[in-house]
Amino acid sequence: MKDLSLLVWLTQLGLSVAFPLAGFILAAVWLRDRFGLGLWVLWVGITLGIVGAVDGLRVSLRALDQMSRKKKDDLPPPVSFNDHD
Repeated sequence: MKDLSLLVWLTQLGLSVAFPLAGFILAAVWLRDRFGLGLWVLWVGITLGIVGAVDGLRVSLRALDQMSRKKKDDLPPPVSFNDHD
């Protein structure tokens, strides 16, 4: 089950990085073709896509870090030899 959870997080990480980049680039290409804008709009789309991808990566890694810390805190303290009944 733990491996499945890691697979879900890996998929989410990939989507958080890929979708903003692809979305902004595709939107910039559409704007350029639809309204006859120059090449500058493509560069703006690429820049915004990279910024969105980096932010998605940052947010996903922060959430993964918080989940790993939470799991460590949920574990009961280890039992010493004298505490056994």
